[in-house]
Amino acid sequence: MTSLPDIVLQIDLPSAKKINSGKVREIYELGEDLLLVTTDRVSAFDVVMNEGILGKGFVLNQIAQFWFDRTEDLVSNHFLSTDVDEWPEVPESQREQLRGRSLRCKRAEPLPVEWVVRGYLTGSGFKDYQSSGEVSGIRLPDGLQHASRFQPPILTPSTKAESGHDLPISFEETVELVGSDIAEKCKELALALYERGHAYAMEKGFVIADTKFEFGICDGEVMLIDECMTPDSSRFWPSEEVRPGAYPESYDKQVIRDYLDGLDWDKSPPPPPLPDAIREKATARYLHIYEALTGETVAKATR
Repeated sequence: MTSLPDIVLQIDLPSAKKINSGKVREIYELGEDLLLVTTDRVSAFDVVMNEGILGKGFVLNQIAQFWFDRTEDLVSNHFLSTDVDEWPEVPESQREQLRGRSLRCKRAEPLPVEWVVRGYLTGSGFKDYQSSGEVSGIRLPDGLQHASRFQPPILTPSTKAESGHDLPISFEETVELVGSDIAEKCKELALALYERGHAYAMEKGFVIADTKFEFGICDGEVMLIDECMTPDSSRFWPSEEVRPGAYPESYDKQVIRDYLDGLDWDKSPPPPPLPDAIREKATARYLHIYEALTGETVAKATR
């Protein structure tokens, strides 16, 4: 058993050059490599909340490493190390804030596409299907319901927006962006990764309803980068709740979205405060999926 680190919303790492700051992650140069640090920040409707979620950064970081280790036979990935004590570029005084929430990674040139794989009809895809009978230009059979399963899963790529929402694009448009060979390779890899992850999650009592992958180019080869099948990039549902027409519970930050949806808030900054009960419920969801997938247990008390 391990224990969760305290909530971290901001990273102070003067020894390294920050090259990107996202809603959740900070990216630094670390020698010839990159350092990805996952904070406990949480966003909803593209707005970052003022409060963090205990354990979120730890869970996302550990699950990403878990999947990187278990899919490297399918595609190489950028993961190198999580051992902060082996990084001479980081002074000892700065290591504790990174412990458990950091990945040292190879550099790659990111592709300008998110490779979204859908195994079940939900989210924006369900809304699109209701209005047009299609998802990202893919014509689907009539009569599908929410949580209907796609067999085989479908690829619905999107743009990578610097801010705001990503926009769905057709596979033909991905070919225009990255070229035919790379597009076909990434499609094949994304579907294979999803099938591997879904089969494993099913053994643990969950399905992965949908997920997204990101790829980059390193030494001329396609490489899996960013995160991999985490609760921030995927929808995890308890398998016993999944059937056509059902609305299974999501083991991610959906509890926060549901709470905010019930408020008189226009989904623009500043965000409303998140009550302790909602934050604790989110922590419980993140920890549950982490423990189910990895078999590891985590103490919920802060240090």
